[in-house]
Amino acid sequence: MLETAIVAARDRARLVEVAGILIGFGVDGLVSQLGLRKLLPRDQTSSANKANAELSLPERLRKAIEALGPTYVKLGQILATRHDLLGPEWTTELEKLHNHVSAVPWEQISPQLIEDLGADPHELFVDFHTEPIAAASMAQVYQARLHDGTEVVLKVRRPDLRATIEADLRLLAHGAHLLAQTNPDWARFKPEEMVSYVASALRDELDFAREGHNCEQMSAAFAQHPEIVFPKIYWQWTNERLLVQDFMRGENPTHAQALRAKGLDPALLAKRGALAVLKMILEDGFFHADPHPGNMLAMAHNRVGFIDFGMVGHLSERRKTQLLILFRALAEGRGDGVASMLLAWSDQYDADPVQLDMAVERFLAQHSTGKLRISLALMDFMALARQQKITLPADLSLLFKAFITADGVLRRVDPDLDLVQLATPMIHEQIREHYNVHAIKERATYLAAEFYDLAADTPGALRLLLHRLRHGRIGVDMELRHLDKVAKSLELAAVRLCVALVTAAFALGLAPRLFDFGPIWLGIPLFAWFGLIATVMGCVLLLYWLFKPK
Repeated sequence: MLETAIVAARDRARLVEVAGILIGFGVDGLVSQLGLRKLLPRDQTSSANKANAELSLPERLRKAIEALGPTYVKLGQILATRHDLLGPEWTTELEKLHNHVSAVPWEQISPQLIEDLGADPHELFVDFHTEPIAAASMAQVYQARLHDGTEVVLKVRRPDLRATIEADLRLLAHGAHLLAQTNPDWARFKPEEMVSYVASALRDELDFAREGHNCEQMSAAFAQHPEIVFPKIYWQWTNERLLVQDFMRGENPTHAQALRAKGLDPALLAKRGALAVLKMILEDGFFHADPHPGNMLAMAHNRVGFIDFGMVGHLSERRKTQLLILFRALAEGRGDGVASMLLAWSDQYDADPVQLDMAVERFLAQHSTGKLRISLALMDFMALARQQKITLPADLSLLFKAFITADGVLRRVDPDLDLVQLATPMIHEQIREHYNVHAIKERATYLAAEFYDLAADTPGALRLLLHRLRHGRIGVDMELRHLDKVAKSLELAAVRLCVALVTAAFALGLAPRLFDFGPIWLGIPLFAWFGLIATVMGCVLLLYWLFKPK
């Protein structure tokens, strides 16, 4: 609780605001569970208002998250993808989260923008519009034109946003730590890992210069694919709080009828978009993590444009190989591949392998008829993990989110699109590359170098070990699960033993001697009364400890 008091003292204003919103929407269980109610004014401890009380708990949570701002919206959006943790009634509601808010007035934005540009925007740009074309909880977007006629947009971070987000992240980190330490049910969800993941993603999104670099890196990966378009970044004006890039003129790809009216081919656009997403994930290991209709554009000549690179995902070679194994197992209906990935992605798992195999077989049977829908398969895969009490790594949520979002958008463009059929050749090619002679030789060379370095260190390590053995100075560090609970039990047992010994001392040794000292009351010396009372209280306490419910 001392740590809670320190966190509350640093961010008390934000804490009161957050707790007030949670209580107002009737989702204040965590406020009580974390022991924060006593830090709040009494007038903020009432239950939800009548309008919110009529909503379901998932609905109230979603509305509270939207009111809390970008930090909690980001957390909610990630939780919406965690079908391995939450049931469909929660994820369905959290998928409705949006971060569209009222625009900050130009008078509040202009000083920061002038500071970042180094001049008045009306001097640097032609036709600069002070009314934003888009506003979200993290940024506002303004449209302008360069002197050469090029249309650009300016993405401006909201003033004083970082301080609020950092305070939120501190509160979330502390809350996650308390939940992990005090509640086994919450500990299974790995709240500290999830908050750390959210913090990393949010800090990346706050840095618009990083977003510009993400865009350029992805554009370079598609240099040989002119049908996939990315905006140009204007670095002379771009920094942490400001991003200036080309204005991408295109259509919403999900409006197939409107696309045909403009002479575009929805089926070709869907195929190109799908191949682009698959290349990002399966080949490059660097992908757009939020390919919703607002971030994918249908452009002239059947080109596909991508914008907004604040949220991107990275895949290590190991994770990419695991993903290839999973997709191949899904496509071929191989239960051993699915089960092995479930086990590989779980760091704490002791379930019955027979039960797991049966659950995997049922899962594959559900997706063995007709064309395999990758989005449905991934959601059911995460539901399978939840049923088996397996918590998937946090980075997989972003990956699965990208796949599910892209599949949903592209199938609205072309209902006949088969993402699995498009992905299969790419999966086989990547697997061949991973296991070809050259790749195996490279990995073998790396392992040989590691073993060589290890062998070089071995004589010194053995010499030190023998020296310590000779002098009896070998120490062993052991980490046992729930050792803290054992320590608490031993400490409690020691306290009870002390109370028992003191009580016995009064009753058997010290009490008879007290009859000779002190003033007399009711024929008994006063000190003897004190000894009797202490003895009775000790006996009552020991009896309570002995018979209290476990």
